[in-house]
Amino acid sequence: MTKAGILILGRSGQVGWELQRTLACAGEITALDQGDVDLSAPDSIRSVIQSARPAVIVNAAAYTAVDKAETDAELAKAINTTAPQVLAEEAKRAGSLLVHFSTDYVFDGAKAAPYVETDAPNPINVYGRTKLDGDCAIEAAGGEHLIFRTSWVYGKRGRNFLLTVLKLAKERPELRFVDDQHGAPTTSECIAQAVATVLARVRVGDGFRLDGRSGIYNLTNAGETTWCGFVREIVKQAEGSFGVGSPNLVPIASSEYPVPAARPSNSRLNCDKLDETFGVRLPRWDRALGLVLDGLKESASVVGRLA
Repeated sequence: MTKAGILILGRSGQVGWELQRTLACAGEITALDQGDVDLSAPDSIRSVIQSARPAVIVNAAAYTAVDKAETDAELAKAINTTAPQVLAEEAKRAGSLLVHFSTDYVFDGAKAAPYVETDAPNPINVYGRTKLDGDCAIEAAGGEHLIFRTSWVYGKRGRNFLLTVLKLAKERPELRFVDDQHGAPTTSECIAQAVATVLARVRVGDGFRLDGRSGIYNLTNAGETTWCGFVREIVKQAEGSFGVGSPNLVPIASSEYPVPAARPSNSRLNCDKLDETFGVRLPRWDRALGLVLDGLKESASVVGRLA
């Protein structure tokens, strides 16, 4: 079977880095970063896509500084809204499949149950609004696309919640974390593995065909917790490693930790559609956490940085 060309944007990000590994057997990988393509400049994006003409474009790049976006809305819009629109237009022109990542922050969190893909979005911060507008732009372009909405992403590398907590749990006797926001921590490795599985199931010859399955799919680890519950499980599973001890954990309300951007109280996403369409369901969040921690223990460079 001829290897298809796969273009990954966001090479050094948490998901982008994992995708380079999981998609290596699916095609010839070209992985780019901001230094290779300026996602805030449409002409730069068009030039790269027209030159590469890949079978699949995987956009793992985004403006993710949620609080900073409140005062940096133009750049957030350029990267999260305009860039996906341009990618979708060029993907359709080239006959490429576009894979894109969205967020639980497109919802306001008012629903009592986990959100399904057909629920009406209502973002309550700039980041969520720019991501939603990007989703809509991709759909409007009319090409083959997969938009994966995920939540609370973390992994073995980069700047993320897990690595921050491990550092704090080593340095501080007491940790205070929000306990009234609910969601599913989701590992970058699980996301990348799920994308690889889906692409394998829509592979046709040296290309990919969705046959009417374009659309939005929720993609998170199973189960749910709060940020405080996530911290509690991190400390429990990591105790005795990375210099982590037994800090006192204090649950607090969101009102006790004011931030520039509002967060939804309910970030839970129902992932049944992904399972029913592609036969993909991710493991529970606490089990996935254990796998990430095992990976960190095996990585001398990361352990050295945390120790």
